[in-house]
Amino acid sequence: MENKTTTPIAAFLKKNKICPVCLVKRLSSATKVTVDGADRFDNGVALTPPMGWASWNLFRHNINENLIKEIAKAMHDAHLDELGYKYVNVDDCWMSSYRTSDGKLQSDKTTFPSGMKALVDAVNSYGLKMGIYTSNGTLTCEDLPSSLYHERTDAETFAEWGVEYFKYDFCHNEAIPTSAPEIDKIMIANPKTGEEITIQAEEAQLRGDAVVLEDKKLTSTGKYVSGLDAGHGSMVFYDVELPEDGEYIFTIGLRKFGLYKKYAEIVINGVDTYPVTIPSCKGFTREGRHQITVNFTAGKNTIMIHNPVGSRMDSAAKQYRNMGKELQRATKLVAEREGREEKPICYSICEWGINQPWKWGASAGNLWRTTMDIDANWTSIVGIYEFNVRLAKYARPGNWNDPDMLEVGNGNLTDNENRAHFSLWCMMAAPLILGNDIRTFLDENGNVDKSNKVLKIISNKAAIAIDQDKLGVQARRIKTNGLVDVLVKPLENKELAVCIFNKGPKAMEGSFSIKELTKESFVDLPETDRYTVFDIWNNTSFVAADKIAEVLEPHSVILYRIKAMA
Repeated sequence: MENKTTTPIAAFLKKNKICPVCLVKRLSSATKVTVDGADRFDNGVALTPPMGWASWNLFRHNINENLIKEIAKAMHDAHLDELGYKYVNVDDCWMSSYRTSDGKLQSDKTTFPSGMKALVDAVNSYGLKMGIYTSNGTLTCEDLPSSLYHERTDAETFAEWGVEYFKYDFCHNEAIPTSAPEIDKIMIANPKTGEEITIQAEEAQLRGDAVVLEDKKLTSTGKYVSGLDAGHGSMVFYDVELPEDGEYIFTIGLRKFGLYKKYAEIVINGVDTYPVTIPSCKGFTREGRHQITVNFTAGKNTIMIHNPVGSRMDSAAKQYRNMGKELQRATKLVAEREGREEKPICYSICEWGINQPWKWGASAGNLWRTTMDIDANWTSIVGIYEFNVRLAKYARPGNWNDPDMLEVGNGNLTDNENRAHFSLWCMMAAPLILGNDIRTFLDENGNVDKSNKVLKIISNKAAIAIDQDKLGVQARRIKTNGLVDVLVKPLENKELAVCIFNKGPKAMEGSFSIKELTKESFVDLPETDRYTVFDIWNNTSFVAADKIAEVLEPHSVILYRIKAMA
């Protein structure tokens, strides 16, 4: 654990009800990335951390289409788009409280009367990209219609509108059950001919904990298969002969039990997976059934039934992966249907870090939140930094750790705190999503206010270049005494970014040895006698041979870019 004087960290943990010991265990368990290259979510976007603006941090639910248009215009007029800030993201409360008659999301009739397609077009007219929001739950965080169980419809709707960024929250989430149904038979019917075959459950090959049991109140053989729960067992039917390719009606015969939902997946020929959710059983009879439509091939088929969901982490990963697949499907489908170039959607997973999304996020989306929501205060910023800085190995081009949106310019943050916040996010290769009122960057005549301190921070090209470096490596903390940290981030062309961070309330010295940094296994800085060191916030350069030591003001950083001299 960190030094006991690091009160911002303790306060952050207390506020978010995070047990410090549990936090250490949670991070220490994150020892292996669970996805490989073949499983990575790759839609060709976010090869560097996405940059833009989002409505939530400052405006919350008080948004409307005119505000979003004004923000887009201000981003363009302040030349933020030229620095890489491309996305204008509308957060919660853009949607109506009811869907259309054909089940589609629609915008609020009074605050967004022109509709979201028109707003996308307006944002696009400034050369910017539009982002949108819902939740991986039955409702959004503000209790409006959301996308769980509507993934395909909503993904296609967003693609039709031309949306290019999607934040998917976690409010009102319903976890996939780990319990599986108990199955006494399967029935497969050809809808064209009406012919149906029935196969008893005990004819399946059983794996793991799957077992045949008997219930005399069941008709036919009275036998059923149990033990398919939580990835512990499966049943497989081999050589199921069918006359032709096409759709069939697949019926699962159930033994009813339990006043809770059950879940199973039907896998046909090891390729096509059909999820099935069985409702709570309350009927007067012991036997039930559940029907779906599946595709079979002519000849012999293999059918596996199991429930692979063993935990809430499995559930969250599966749900977020499902939406990612639907987004990719939708953008391709709409592009083909409309005869235009595909507009991939940058997919932001906002799961709050509850189910360790850094372990599976790269297989689901472009970025994943690692913590609870940020607040515009020093305690929150340092607490989130402390968590996210430990996850460096999970970040890579196209897939990023997301410590949440920027609060630079919000609340009562000092200039030092704003610079430190921005620098830390750049070092951690974090998405740079602004959350302040960008309109304040322009004077009453619409000209850029070059004296604006917040604008100077978020438009520092040298700092942004560290965040946007194409190597896509997140900084690692290589040194700390609890109050002063040293972060190191490899850059292209064998250069290096180094940040000294004083998180404490008093001035303190921070130092590092360049020669020692060259010996770090993840660093590619050549060892030589002299180095050019560029101080990013002071916009000055100097030559150093080895050790650099500086006294830092409270809540501040010094940010360097270092390269070897010939």
